[in-house]
Amino acid sequence: MTDRAQDIALVERYVAGDLGAFDDLVRRHQDRVFAVCLRMLRDRDAALDAMQDTFVMLFRKADRFKAEAAFSTWLYRVTVNVCYDHLRRRQRKPADQLPETLELSDPHAADPFEAAEVRPAIEEALAAVAPEFRAAVVLVDLQGLSLETAAEALGVPIGTVKSRVFRGRRLLAEHLGNLRPTDGRHT
Repeated sequence: MTDRAQDIALVERYVAGDLGAFDDLVRRHQDRVFAVCLRMLRDRDAALDAMQDTFVMLFRKADRFKAEAAFSTWLYRVTVNVCYDHLRRRQRKPADQLPETLELSDPHAADPFEAAEVRPAIEEALAAVAPEFRAAVVLVDLQGLSLETAAEALGVPIGTVKSRVFRGRRLLAEHLGNLRPTDGRHT
């Protein structure tokens, strides 16, 4: 049985009243949901809260899932929307940032010491990017979603995702000093 078929079967079982199926859904997706929340919110506690809110939303609204798209795509959309809500609330009440000493290194990097050294700058740059660009970059570049899946998750056309990823990458590069800011002129 494919992952998609397993997810659909679990959702159907949960909607029919099997709470164990909900637990299975959470176990299958909690790491990816947390990763998106952490990249979007940059704060472990806020990410945990957003992950919990995402699964509470899933608990309440699983019956609204239509198997037209992959469950994971629907769940990414819910996750990103929950993160947007948290970001809006945070603008009203700023929170302290997580200390740099708790930053984890990138397990995929060739040199773990260099990755740990660069990570705070990347996280800072990511936080400086507008949420809609950040969401696109997180889903496509960090979570590895295809443009089509990211478009479904964000509820926007593929062209919009391409544009947001391009602009998000460019803003990240500018913030990190890898690219000069644009002045409106083409060279």
